[in-house]
Parts: sequence; structure tokens; C-alpha cells
Amino acid sequence: MSAMTTLERRAVSSLAAIMSLRLLGLFMIIPIFSLYTSTLPGSTPFFMGLAMGIYGLTQGLFQIPFGMISDHLGRKPIILMGLIIFAIGSITAALAHNMTWMIIGRALQGAGAIGSTTIALIADLTRDNQRTKAMAINGMTIGMSFSLAMILGPILATWVHVTGIFWLAMLFSFIAIYILFAVTPAAPKATWHSDAEVEPTQFFALLKKPELARLNASVFLLHAIFTASFVVIPIGLKLFAGLASAQQWELYVPALFMGFSISIVCIVLAEKKQQVKHYFVAAIAILCLAEISLALWTHSLALSALSLFLFFTAFSLLEAFLPSWVSRVAPAARKGTALGIYSSSQFLGIFFGGSVGGWLYGAFGLQNVYLFCVALTLLWLIIAVRMQGPRHATPPTSKNPH
Repeated sequence: MSAMTTLERRAVSSLAAIMSLRLLGLFMIIPIFSLYTSTLPGSTPFFMGLAMGIYGLTQGLFQIPFGMISDHLGRKPIILMGLIIFAIGSITAALAHNMTWMIIGRALQGAGAIGSTTIALIADLTRDNQRTKAMAINGMTIGMSFSLAMILGPILATWVHVTGIFWLAMLFSFIAIYILFAVTPAAPKATWHSDAEVEPTQFFALLKKPELARLNASVFLLHAIFTASFVVIPIGLKLFAGLASAQQWELYVPALFMGFSISIVCIVLAEKKQQVKHYFVAAIAILCLAEISLALWTHSLALSALSLFLFFTAFSLLEAFLPSWVSRVAPAARKGTALGIYSSSQFLGIFFGGSVGGWLYGAFGLQNVYLFCVALTLLWLIIAVRMQGPRHATPPTSKNPH
């Protein structure tokens, strides 16, 4: 297989950096958000969850339309507009003096939805035989950004406070704008790519395909569970396990690092043995176990650490499997549309998990949020066992009997 050209490498690395900077700004706040918003005037548990998850709603609503508009107005102008909207949202959240303005700020952050347009620009700037590699690099970079954000957020909050993280998010958006115009190669005339962009006429046809529907439901449930959990995890660690918000990073960092490391080993084994579905179902079961243990052992710091390790291991594994699975199941000429629906399902799951998790916490207490997540994982297991494993291009490797 031929290697990427210098221009392709510059395009992919710069656009992956832009996506990563934006996602760092979004995700660094997650581990400490509920503790901070609980102190704002007008705060209620429901509004806390809504503020955490509403960026998923606006991101899901605007991502596909922005990508379609970029076909006519150009990629870079739409990415610029999205980054400016994100910066305005970050400033609004940093200056928010009550929950209403915090919710508005978070909604604006999500409304700067540049994901589909950035992927389209990567497609514009890479050859067909390099596009899969380019998308994989972009996806891995985003995954690492998420892990880094979950580590950096609680640490930075002890130095610059939560408002400082929102100001950093604004700064990241301006750095991303600089990269867009100083580093990213000049964009050619926007071209529609079936493997990277949404085709509106095929939207409902793909929405009804059973295997894709199960994968879309999977990513919806995964991110609903994740967001609902983080409405209450920081609160539980502080109120019941006695771990102050400034110290919680000491628990997150090793749990996330070990979970991420083990997930990489599992991904390699699953692909090598062609047992992705088995590992996938096992990861959902581990996520269910993590939620049960979080509900039962809230008062124990050691058992909470074990629960978080299980949680991050399962989440990292599932987050890695799903987009690759979608790309294998989707028709080659409709891959962009399938991934667009998948991405929107992910963001709507964030909104659902945040808002419902916040409401449940206020109405029924912390443990019931975890039990809600347990119910979602059990529903997911029912869906997952009926799924067909993804196609593999080569037979599984095995040891030579001789």
C-alpha cells in the first residue's frame, strides 16, 4: 500500500489536532462539572444534568446540516464558524453566574458542530486509497484526546478553577483557527464523498437497517450511561467516599490509565482471534458490573476505585469497537451517511443520559441513577446478543500445530 504524501499527512494531522482541541475543551469539564454547577444560583439536579448533556443535543442537531452547507459554502468557512460559536459558548459558560446562562453556554459549545465538516475536508484532501487510514488516525487522536481530557480536567481545576477550564476551551478554539488557516492545506473545491459524508436521500433507508440500528442504539446507550454516571460519580466520591473534588484526579488517573491499557490488549486479541462480538458483549457485562458496584459501594474509596477501573476499561473497549464495526457493516457507497447517523446517535445519547440522570438524582437519589444505568446495560445486552459479528478480511490467526 502506498504511503501518504506530505500534503496528506499535514492535512490529516492538522485537522485531527483541530478536532482534538475542541473535544479537549468539551470533555475536560466532565469529571468536575456536577460539583461546580451544584453551587450556581438556580441549580437543581435536573438542570445540572441538562447543562452537562445539552451540548450533545445541539451537536447532534447541527452536525449534519453544517456538513451539507459546507458542500456549497466551502469547508474552511464552516469550520471557522463552528469554532467561533464554540468559543462564544465557552466564554458564556465561563462568565455564567447562574444555571440558565451555563445551559446556554453549553448549548452554544455543542452548536459549533464541526465534526462532519472536518471529516469531509479530510476526505477532500486525501486520495481514496489513503482515506481509511486517514479516518483511523483521526479516530485514534480523538480517543486519546478524550482520555487526556478526563485526566487533565480535575488536575487543571485545582489550579485555574472550573471557570479557567472554560477559558482554556476558548483559547483552544482560537489555536484551532490558527491551525486551520496556517497549517491545513488549501482546500480544493468541495466534493461529495460517499464514504465520508451524509447522503440525505439514503438517511431513512440506512436508519431502518437492523444491524446498523443495533449499532446506533449501542452508541446511544453507551454515551447515555457514561453521561448519567458522571452526573453523580463526582458527587458520590465527595459526599460518601470523602474524596474532595481537588483530589479526585488521583482516583481517575490510575483507573483510566489501567483501563485504557487493558482495553488496547483486548482490542488486539479480539481482532486477532476474530472474536469482536464476544469481547463486545463481555465489555457490556463489565460495564453493568461497574454500575452495580458503584451503586452498592459508594462509601468505600477502594471499591469505588475498582468500580471506576472496570467502568473505564469497558467504556474504552466499547468506544473503540463501535465506529470500526459501523464502517464494516455499512454499504461502501453509503458509509458517510451511516457514520453521520451513528455520530448523531452518540450525541443524542449524551443529552438523554445527562438530562434523565440529573432528573433521577433529584427525584430518587444517587443510587437510582446507577440503577438506571444498570437497566440500560441490561437492555443493551439483549440487543447485543442478537448482533452479528463484524466481517473480517482475513481468517483468524492460530498457532502452528507443528
